[in-house]
Amino acid sequence: MSHPLSVYVDLDGTGKDVDEEKLGRVLREVMDLSPRGICKHLRLNRPIYTQTSAYGHFGRTPDAAKDDFTWEQTDLVDALRGAFNR
Repeated sequence: MSHPLSVYVDLDGTGKDVDEEKLGRVLREVMDLSPRGICKHLRLNRPIYTQTSAYGHFGRTPDAAKDDFTWEQTDLVDALRGAFNR
């Protein structure tokens, strides 16, 4: 099975007035959560791991020209907000 059977969202108390179950449903609508969809969205098939191979990515500033650290981007915010507020 390539798609998740369920999506569990836990905002750890930081999402004031956010229905976590609804956010999980909306996330499944907006993002392809299959392994292929995640790799495609984050562009993980590129050799981008040299910077993070030692000491991880914490505390490093990504090079915008190289478009690394795609997991730090907030490109789904507008789509999530739009779908959540329907």
